[in-house]
Amino acid sequence: MTPFTNPSSTPLNLKADPRIAVVLVEPRIPQNTGNIARLCACTGADLFLVGSLGFRLNDKYLERAGMDYLDDIPIRHVPDFKDVLAQKPGWKPYFVSTKAKVNYSDVAYPQDALLVFGSESHGLPAWLIEENLDASIRIPMRPDSRSLNLSNSVAIVLYEAIRQRLSSAMN
Repeated sequence: MTPFTNPSSTPLNLKADPRIAVVLVEPRIPQNTGNIARLCACTGADLFLVGSLGFRLNDKYLERAGMDYLDDIPIRHVPDFKDVLAQKPGWKPYFVSTKAKVNYSDVAYPQDALLVFGSESHGLPAWLIEENLDASIRIPMRPDSRSLNLSNSVAIVLYEAIRQRLSSAMN
């Protein structure tokens, strides 16, 4: 094993940053949502669940995956994406989809960013991506791959936005 010799200059403690939010449109799997809720609690991001869910908010699998972190984050369940926009006026949405052309790491995420993800089974509706091509992003994968796990995808994009913020704060 190679010894650790180059300490990072990035601070290890993240302040809660409610100026970034994760939005899940019709999530189906409670364990994914629990993992994402835990991720949001650990990073200070807000969490919105939009539309019909594939589980109840008191589901034992959601609670198991989210552990005691669920006490640290209000999960907002709203009927429509328009409700998220009403609660976060002026925030810039980024729609994550395998159908998008722009790589998630090629975007400079502003303050007040909404990271929008679709359901595990269907992703985001095609019309939403088509109407928002300039704000649609993707995580690169091999061409024969369908998709990544939803909670992994959220972690990848959320931490890129956080990395950018930490990097700009250090400069």
